[in-house]
Amino acid sequence: MEQTDIKSLNLKELTGVVSELGEKPFRAKQIYEWLHQKQVTDYEEMTNISKKLKEELREKYPLTVLKQVTVQVSKIDGTRKYLFALADGNVIESVLMRYKHGNSVCISSQVGCRMGCRFCASTLDGKVRDLLPSEMLEQIYRIGADIGERISNVVVMGTGEPLDNYDNLLKFIELLTDENGLNISQRNLTVSTCGIVPRMRELAEKKLQITLALSLHASSQEKRLALMPVANKYELSEVIDACRYYFEKTGRRVTFEYSLVAGVNDTDTDAAELQALVRGMNCHINLIPVNPIKERDFVQPSRDRVLDFKNKLEKNGINVTIRREMGRDIDGACGQLRKRYIER
Repeated sequence: MEQTDIKSLNLKELTGVVSELGEKPFRAKQIYEWLHQKQVTDYEEMTNISKKLKEELREKYPLTVLKQVTVQVSKIDGTRKYLFALADGNVIESVLMRYKHGNSVCISSQVGCRMGCRFCASTLDGKVRDLLPSEMLEQIYRIGADIGERISNVVVMGTGEPLDNYDNLLKFIELLTDENGLNISQRNLTVSTCGIVPRMRELAEKKLQITLALSLHASSQEKRLALMPVANKYELSEVIDACRYYFEKTGRRVTFEYSLVAGVNDTDTDAAELQALVRGMNCHINLIPVNPIKERDFVQPSRDRVLDFKNKLEKNGINVTIRREMGRDIDGACGQLRKRYIER
C-alpha cells in the first residue's frame, strides 16, 4: 500500500489525517506550521505535539527530507549549486542565485527529463520519475536552512519539464504560496515549459499570478524541430497562440527563453523572424548565451554577436535582456552536476 506523503498535503487534507488519528483539528495547523514554516526534518522537533501523536505520525507518515550530497560554490558570484539525494537513491540538483532583490532558487521538477532538447544535459539519460510536491518544496527548504536566509523567489526551471508533472506542480504552487507555509507570492514564482500546449492552456484557465516562461530557442518551426523534439507534436504557431492565451487569461507577461547558439539561431534572419513572431505581444525575451556541454558541439556566440542580436530586437520595441551568467565555474548548466555524479 502506497504511503501518504504528509508534506505534500494541504492544510485541509492534513486536518483529515489528524482527525482520523483521533486528534483535534487545531493539531493539523500546528503540524503544518512545523513542516512548512519551521521546516523541521524530524517529528521530534515538534515541541507542542504529544509523544504519542509523534510516534503515530512517524510510523504512518515518514517525513520527506532531502539529503545534501554536495554543494559547489562559485568563486565568481557566490552562486551555489546543490546535489540532493532522494529517499529512493536518485539525485537531483538545485541552484541558489543571489540578486539585489533577494535570494532566488531554481528547482528541479523531475528526476531526469524526457523532452530531449538538444542543448540540455538534463535530458541525456531520459526521465526516471516525477518529483512529489514535497520533494520540490524540500529543495527550497534545505537551501534556506543551509544559508540561514529567506528565499524570496523560485524558478521551476531545473531538471525536468514542469508541465509534464502537472498535478504535482499545481500542488507545489498551492503549498509554496500558502500563507500558513512559506508564503511566497505567486508573482515571485516562474514556471518554465518547452511548450506542452494543452497544459499551457489549462494553466492559463487557473488564472494564477505566476510568470510563465517558454523555452523558445528558435525563431521558426523548422529550426525548433532541429533543437527541440517537442516541436514534432506542437507547431510553433500553436505554442505562441497558447502564450497569447496565457496573457489574455492572467494578465501576466510571458517570458521567452532563447538560448543563443553560434551559427544555429543567432543570425540577422533569426532576429527578424523572432521579432515578427512575437509582434504585438506583451512579452519579455531573455537571451541566454548557450552553456556548452561536452555531449554536444554547440558554441556560444561572441559577446558582440549577442549584443547585436539584442539591439535588433530592441529597435523593434521588444523588451529584451541578456541573462547574467551565474555559476559558470561550477557546472552551471542544467543537469551537468547530476550527470557527472552518476557517471562517477
